[in-house]
Amino acid sequence: MGCEVGLRDSFSGPSFARRLPGADNRVVDASAPTRVVLAEDDVLLREGLASLLERSAFDVVGQAGDGRELLELVEEHHPDLAIIDIRMPPTSTTEGLDAARQIREEHPEMAILVLSAHVEVEHAMDLLANGRRSGYLLKTRITDVDEFVETVERIVRGGSVVDPALVQELVAARRAEDPLEVLSPREREVLSLMAEGRSNAGIGRQLWVTEGTVEKHVRSILGKLRLPESTDDHRRVLAVITYLETR
Repeated sequence: MGCEVGLRDSFSGPSFARRLPGADNRVVDASAPTRVVLAEDDVLLREGLASLLERSAFDVVGQAGDGRELLELVEEHHPDLAIIDIRMPPTSTTEGLDAARQIREEHPEMAILVLSAHVEVEHAMDLLANGRRSGYLLKTRITDVDEFVETVERIVRGGSVVDPALVQELVAARRAEDPLEVLSPREREVLSLMAEGRSNAGIGRQLWVTEGTVEKHVRSILGKLRLPESTDDHRRVLAVITYLETR
């Protein structure tokens, strides 16, 4: 998946321990398949996604063609993951994003992946800034099935995934006053992989260096960008993206 957004850190498969909706916070059967609702007004794409996920052992419990149907499915099935097109009927502007915001507010533990045909920085940042278990991908990334499934699994497991095109857009928009100019070429590589949601171990495997070397690069990056150190991968991603957005 372009710019290595495949996120090949190891995991056991698409079945994860889940928590039931509500305050009891009980962990349910870890062997149960991940339950997914799809919201996409393009029927062919939606059916294709559903087929792809089901072949990969996900349980697609509902499909919607607009935001209202999506919210009804979420309340009915309480899925683990919602995959949502940003633009849906009736106006094909921000219906999907609006529904995603409402789902995040009412079901903060639900994983959300938004899909877009184009890089929409403001829309992507709005979602990513509001919680973990979030992702933003261009629809063109779906063409590599294995990479797409791995990305979905990472989001369900608690990670954040940012499409490389979004990172490039943020950097390009600020090239006149590039906040990354202080970084070495290797630090830029590490930062790019951090923005994709990779752990230090995953970055090390990608760059063929030790995890200790990656940790040194991360400390240097956070210091040069005047960002606080954190052991939380998601906070690292949000810190980097927020920094790029606000410069």
